[in-house]
Amino acid sequence: MKPKVLVLFKMKSKPLEELRKYCDVDFLLYPGEQELMEVIGKYDGMIISPLNPLRGKVIQNAERLKVISCHSAGYDHVDLKAATERGIYVTKVAGVLSEAVAEFAVGLTIALLRKIAHTDRFIRSGKWESHKIIWSGFKDIETVYGKTVGILGMGAIGKAIARRMKAMGTEILYWSRSRKEDIENEVGAVYKPLEDVLRESNIIILALPATPETYHIINEERLKLLEGKYLVNIGRGTLVDEKAVVKAIEEGRLKGYATDVFENEPVQEHELFKFEWETVLTPHYAGLSREAMEDMGFQAVKNLLAVLHGEVPETLVNREVIRIRPPEEVKMI
Repeated sequence: MKPKVLVLFKMKSKPLEELRKYCDVDFLLYPGEQELMEVIGKYDGMIISPLNPLRGKVIQNAERLKVISCHSAGYDHVDLKAATERGIYVTKVAGVLSEAVAEFAVGLTIALLRKIAHTDRFIRSGKWESHKIIWSGFKDIETVYGKTVGILGMGAIGKAIARRMKAMGTEILYWSRSRKEDIENEVGAVYKPLEDVLRESNIIILALPATPETYHIINEERLKLLEGKYLVNIGRGTLVDEKAVVKAIEEGRLKGYATDVFENEPVQEHELFKFEWETVLTPHYAGLSREAMEDMGFQAVKNLLAVLHGEVPETLVNREVIRIRPPEEVKMI
């Protein structure tokens, strides 16, 4: 009998074909918590997106579940403690989104400084009566060229951002948990303490994961170091104290904020919506591209199948689960 796997989002067809070679696959697209609790006990594996939160009380009903494969690099939408206690392996994807997210980060930065989203709304609303309006109203637009860009987080995504930003004629400063000599040699990036990066950069780009240590790493105190500067977030919403950002924009201290992520998602209303000139806001889709989604799908399938083969994938995020439930005990294929 094949393992039963539940997929909670619209997966690309080619990775799905690979999964169906080894597993019986059901779909339950973006279910509510109660709906998921009622069916989760029937499955041996799951593949989930960042829009499929798995809280502890849902995982407690997962009587047969052996593996949760995250179709994402982040895994903060899964209650790792609850999964580990039940002996459920949790995996993530790695590497496949770096180029897509880095490209998006650069796009957000350009859109923020050059006011592309604002001017799109401007021309669609019929306000372009003469060139005089443009030249007088948009004189504060700035170029990315010639700026100092500070990158917080120098993993694969941070490095891909640094390469692109260097090609645009910027200087690169960075802060990370450890020095990254490869990117220093490649683009001349300079490692500095966190506060120094904030103090000396014109643009700050956040490329950090969500951890207890990075929670509100940009807070009211550190925003004082960003006066007259720009902030871009393609990491996680919890990296930023959004109320402090709103206050900094209202007081004219932060020049602009572009983000693809929010503390609480999805967003229906937000105080940031009122700042049309100072913000660019997108709905957590920096990694979305046809190429990246297909690659990510294949890796998510590979991770799930590895666990069901009794193997330990490199992308296992709760390695302590091995002591609770050794790989040979989850082997089904």
